[in-house]
Amino acid sequence: MGISAIIIAKNEEKKIGDCLKSVSWADETIIVDSGSVDKTIPIAKMHATKVIRQLSGGFSERRNRGLKEARGEWIFYIDADERATRELRDEIHKLITNTNYSAYAIPRRNIILGREMKHGGWWPDYVKRLFLKSKFKGWTGELHEEPNFEGKLGHLKASLTHVKHDNLSEMVEKTNNWSEIEARLMFEAGHPPMNISRFFTAGLREFWLRMIRHAAFLDGVPGIIYALYQVFSRLVSYTKLWEMQLKIPAFVRTSAGRQKLKSKS
Repeated sequence: MGISAIIIAKNEEKKIGDCLKSVSWADETIIVDSGSVDKTIPIAKMHATKVIRQLSGGFSERRNRGLKEARGEWIFYIDADERATRELRDEIHKLITNTNYSAYAIPRRNIILGREMKHGGWWPDYVKRLFLKSKFKGWTGELHEEPNFEGKLGHLKASLTHVKHDNLSEMVEKTNNWSEIEARLMFEAGHPPMNISRFFTAGLREFWLRMIRHAAFLDGVPGIIYALYQVFSRLVSYTKLWEMQLKIPAFVRTSAGRQKLKSKS
């Protein structure tokens, strides 16, 4: 078997169908569902080769579960809100028959608030998604998972289409979920106590990155809105970190306190 497409999903009834149709050329399609309560699973069963329920673990565990079930020589990961273009299909089919690379990064066209974002740091937005199974070890990391593989990484020219955010309500909901995980990871890593200056510099860095360095304003009103939203999203994560830090004794929040606890352990 040549190519196994793996999709992780949860409550994606609005987008999963188009995603599955865009990878109908794969030799098998595996859905790893993490607890959908909408019509995601019935829709998936109409198109996918296999549908698996994985209720525990994070993104890495779900991607690895799909890898375990896959039979293809090549593994292609695609998210429910992404679409594989015909150009990408053709490039993948051409390269896997003769290549010296064991993994490939694919550029993404990000569609946000109904507009393709070409600035703000959203292009080319490479993601590592295609792997030779014999060289692929799996995924690690809870929020920003990373693949582990042997061999060289190549870069494709054809792109994925990423229907990232349709409206502000969807953006806020995802920020609330992701910021919780991000804050906990920073907390567990021993991030210094949050204060006024750290809040200010965090917001300023994100604004400079999106609006100034990557010129988000060139994407018009949607680009400006999304750049400012990234500042808000970053500050939400740090605010949740601040809340977590308030729950521990003041001495432990200091670097000396953390070092003392480490020495005792």
